[in-house]
Amino acid sequence: MYKGSYVAIVTPFKDSGLDENGLRKNIKFLLANGSSGIVACATTGESPTLTEDEFEKVIKIAVEETDNKVPVIAGAGTNSTYKTINLIQKAEEYGAQGALVVTPYYNKPTQDGLYEHYRKIAEESSLPIIVYNVPGRTGCNILPETVARLAKDCDKIVGIKEASGSLDQVSEIQRLCGDGFDILSGDDSLTFPMLAIGAKGVISVVANILPNEVALMCKSFFEGDIKRTQKIHLRLFPVIKALFIEANPIPVKKAMELMGMAAGRPRLPLLEMSQKNVSVLKKSLIDFGVEL
Repeated sequence: MYKGSYVAIVTPFKDSGLDENGLRKNIKFLLANGSSGIVACATTGESPTLTEDEFEKVIKIAVEETDNKVPVIAGAGTNSTYKTINLIQKAEEYGAQGALVVTPYYNKPTQDGLYEHYRKIAEESSLPIIVYNVPGRTGCNILPETVARLAKDCDKIVGIKEASGSLDQVSEIQRLCGDGFDILSGDDSLTFPMLAIGAKGVISVVANILPNEVALMCKSFFEGDIKRTQKIHLRLFPVIKALFIEANPIPVKKAMELMGMAAGRPRLPLLEMSQKNVSVLKKSLIDFGVEL
């Protein structure tokens, strides 16, 4: 169902509010450069700091700008099962075609608790759901066996964004779930090896600034041109590492600012990138060939 380069878009701010014109320009840029879909209001979009009104506006703008050309997936996960259901229902009302649902952070549910959390969400949702596993940020790792139970029991749960950093875990999900379940990379630096294991694509941060390259990497892989895929991966790699030198989305917002794109400052409790790390980021972009 989901294949290729999906972009986890930043939420551009201006004068402490949403930069609606900037958001539209960013989405046009991503569509013009081969992106397969838009993931809005997720972690890269600073979902914890968005107001309900901003959530609505971002999803609606994304739906308007994509105009059914590619799917819009709404970041709708919280650490409350019922708040998450409510957000998914609102996202559907605003026109989203899917939901990205992060594992519950801080609560530390058991694997059975995770299963029941997602089962209940799937039961109450009309949208296809992508599980988002990012234990480094949530303190919660959904195991392959639990993912396989959900894939088997819940028709609405169609895939996982895997950002555990473990290729063993990705391999086990692929082994248990097979090709009918979509694995998407949640780590830009691991997209190439994850594609080799069986992933269908990526929900990408670096694609905010280099969408054509990420889309081309996925396309090259599925066309069987492994050498070209490897070449693109290795060329992107230094930029990817620089984009995670501080907490996402601090560096990607700075990169977008340096490139003249709409981004704005991150919202508290995130701060702007330190000058020392800005120098590292600038070098990676210049070495890649970006004109600043």
